[in-house]
Amino acid sequence: MNTPATSVADYVARAVGPIILIGPPGAGKGTQAKQIVERYGIPQISTGDLLRENVKQGSALGQKAKAVMDAGKLVSDDLVNEIVAERIARPDCARGFILDGFPRTVGQAEWLDGFLSARGSKLPLRVIRIAVDYYKLIKRLTGRRTCPVCGTIYNIYTNPPCVDEICDKEGAKLTFRKDDNEEAISTRLKAYEKDTLPLVDYYRQRGMLTEIDGDATAESVTKQLFGALEKGEL
Repeated sequence: MNTPATSVADYVARAVGPIILIGPPGAGKGTQAKQIVERYGIPQISTGDLLRENVKQGSALGQKAKAVMDAGKLVSDDLVNEIVAERIARPDCARGFILDGFPRTVGQAEWLDGFLSARGSKLPLRVIRIAVDYYKLIKRLTGRRTCPVCGTIYNIYTNPPCVDEICDKEGAKLTFRKDDNEEAISTRLKAYEKDTLPLVDYYRQRGMLTEIDGDATAESVTKQLFGALEKGEL
C-alpha cells in the first residue's frame, strides 16, 4: 500500500500499476491521460502509435503488420498483443503505464490478464470508465472548434471564443472537423457502445471497474481520476 504523496517527487516515484481508460469519443480520455502522465511520470502507450513505430522501424512485428495492412486487412488480435507485450516489457513501464486503444475486445482483455499474471506483476490493473451523457457528448463533439495556427480547442456551447468562430489568441478563423457532424458522431458512438460494452461488463464482473462522472469539468474529472488511482488498494 502506498502512503499519500506529498510532493511531485513522491508522485513520480510511486508505483501506480497498469491503467486502462475507457470512454466514448469526446469523453476526454486524451486530456486525462496527459494529466496522469504528468503527475506520475509513466508512459502512455497507444496501439496505433506502436503499429506505426514498428512499421517505420521495419521490425519483425512491423513487417508482419505492414503486410496485413497493405492487403487491406485488419491487424489480428494476436499480432497487436505481441506488439503490446514487447512495449510493456520495457523498463519505463515498471511502475505502471496507460493503455490507449487497448484492449478493444474481451479477447484482448483476457490476453492482457494472462500476460500480466504470467509476468508475476504485483501491481493491480486499474480500469476506469469515464461516463458521459449521450447528449452532452453530441454537444461536445459538434461544438468543437480548433485554431489552425496555435491548436487551441474551443467549444461553441461550453467554451466559446470571445468573437464567434475566431481564435482569441491568433485571430484566425477556427476550423471544424468534417466528421464532427451529428450523423457521423452518432454512428461512431453506436459503434463504440457495441464494441465496448462487453469490455465494460467483463471488468465490472471481475470487480475491477471504477466509474467516474465525465459530465463534470475537466478539472473535476481529473480530481476524481486521481482519487480513484490513489485509493488504499494501490
